Amino acid sequence: MITLESIREYMRDQLEADRARQAVKVSGSSVEDALENAAIELGIPVKRLEYEIVEHGSKGMLGVGRKDWIILAYPTALKSEAGQAAAGQREADESREQTVIPDKDGEVFVRLTSEGVFLKVTKPTGRGGRAAERRAIEKLALRGVSSYDAALVSKVVRHADGEYIKVGDYQFNPVNQSTLSADITDMEMKAYMTVTPPGPGGAELSFEEIRGLLQSSGIVHGINNEAIRRFVDYPAYSEKILVAEGTKSQNGADAEIIYNFNVYRDEVQLKEKNGRVDFRELNLVENVEAGQILATKKPPEEGLAGRTVTGKSLPAKPGKNVQIEIGKNVKLSDDGMSAISTINGQVLLILGKINVEPIYTVEGDVNFKTGNILFLGTVIVKGNVEDGFTVKAAGNIEVMGSVGKCILDAEGEIIVHQGILGKNEGKVHAGSNLVAKFIENARVEVEENVLVSDGIIHSFVDANKRILCQGKRASIVGGRLRAANEIHAKTLGSVAGTETILEVGIDPKRKEKLTQAFKRKEELEKELEELVRNISTLENLKKVQRNFPEDKQKNLSELNDKRSVILQELEEIGTGINEINSYLQSIKVTGKVSASDRVFPGVKIFIKNENLIVRNEFKNVTFTLEDKEIRMVKYEPMDQVFSRRLAHASVTH
Repeated sequence: MITLESIREYMRDQLEADRARQAVKVSGSSVEDALENAAIELGIPVKRLEYEIVEHGSKGMLGVGRKDWIILAYPTALKSEAGQAAAGQREADESREQTVIPDKDGEVFVRLTSEGVFLKVTKPTGRGGRAAERRAIEKLALRGVSSYDAALVSKVVRHADGEYIKVGDYQFNPVNQSTLSADITDMEMKAYMTVTPPGPGGAELSFEEIRGLLQSSGIVHGINNEAIRRFVDYPAYSEKILVAEGTKSQNGADAEIIYNFNVYRDEVQLKEKNGRVDFRELNLVENVEAGQILATKKPPEEGLAGRTVTGKSLPAKPGKNVQIEIGKNVKLSDDGMSAISTINGQVLLILGKINVEPIYTVEGDVNFKTGNILFLGTVIVKGNVEDGFTVKAAGNIEVMGSVGKCILDAEGEIIVHQGILGKNEGKVHAGSNLVAKFIENARVEVEENVLVSDGIIHSFVDANKRILCQGKRASIVGGRLRAANEIHAKTLGSVAGTETILEVGIDPKRKEKLTQAFKRKEELEKELEELVRNISTLENLKKVQRNFPEDKQKNLSELNDKRSVILQELEEIGTGINEINSYLQSIKVTGKVSASDRVFPGVKIFIKNENLIVRNEFKNVTFTLEDKEIRMVKYEPMDQVFSRRLAHASVTH
């Protein structure tokens, strides 16, 4: 008769036998060295080894009398149950930092099949406990099994590898074994099994047997192997268990148009500057360039066919095709899969069609509702441009109202129907002409002509060709105006003698660079003068002091280096000034200043390098340069082309 004590004694004998069989005796200069040798010999990591010291080593004296350590090493799996638990705890602690493992005890499973008695033992996880051998013996007893290989049972429990191992036999009665019935439902998309419990001496169904019975019942697709394995370990007899599901067909996705621009124009996108939302940057205009891809088409998909549990195919519908709809200034690629802009402009989706508009129209004012405008075409503002806002265009800008303390910048022409009130901060730049009713307290720079119907008051205006004023109140009062060819107005200056500086016969841009160069030169010369004084002081001090301090010597070196840098920059500035002066002298256009009505005292006229201060009032005169002297001649009317343009502007304004 097998007793619990006899089983325990047998297990102890087996443990010692395994230890003697798998242990290795190794030596090394230290215990650690010996353990490394043992790990190599056994083919497992050092941390998985236990050892016993057979003989202590010694370092000796000067290499004499040195003795190696000798140990008996063996795998930790051969330790006692207490040792195994401790090692398992350490490993769990190490791995817990990396991942959370659920705590679960090792389990014991016993199955009686047509081939015999099978035992499976699983390892614990987390802080779970190992399955004890007595638990396996108890389960075998509960199933009425008394004939089994005790040594094999012990080994199965010890290894706990989660596999069913045959450990014994029983009196098999095929009449009383479990039976399986299958039920196919839901249009053959689900299959259930019901298993009867085995009778006395009857066998339970194995995983392979269940699979075979299902297939013989016509269930060949979507079988849930995990559900079968779960039933094998935890049988639920006489219950309906879902063991297979069909695969539904998936219709193909429809073709999709992927737009590379915002099609929802009502959605306002705000930008932050220094942590604050800038309500001027609303980004309502979406610019595109010629050749830019505006949209691409994702082709329709074919779809995936499904299958019932009995293997019948379930066809899928292919996705619907759609075409990219295009409107003005947009073309399709050769394969029809992309929409491409043919011009610079604003992209819009109108009634499902992609359009690119070369003109962007603001129906009212440019303000917080519209935000700043940046457009790769022409901008038309039907209202005003309010203070603090910016309008930039790659084409023209036309403002039906007035322009305040803001920035206008166009690569083409700028037309302001009412006028520009810059409040000393407004800036306007045009790539060709500027046409306005008036300009007041603003900074203006144009590449060609400034055409004003009323007047220019206290402004800084630069034009690479002409500044022309013609109208009932076409006066230029105050400020500084520079033009290459001509400055023309009805009146120049004012009765009050307001200083009004008018320069012609120059390139305004180069003249501005020359002004900045002279300003920088003056700054550097003052800095150099101060440097020279400091260097002289230190050099005189060095002459009279025998031991010149190191910090003062360092300071002297730094000052000399700085002087060299300034001298180099002064030389470069001097070269630049000479080049600009040479260019300005080479300009063939002489330039002239004309007043169709009056010129008041206080007007300063510069033609090339000559100047004249008007000290008396004159009528109907033109100032020109003759023999390096500014002379007054009979009034020369404005070119008819510009006269007609200004007349037309006056009418429309």
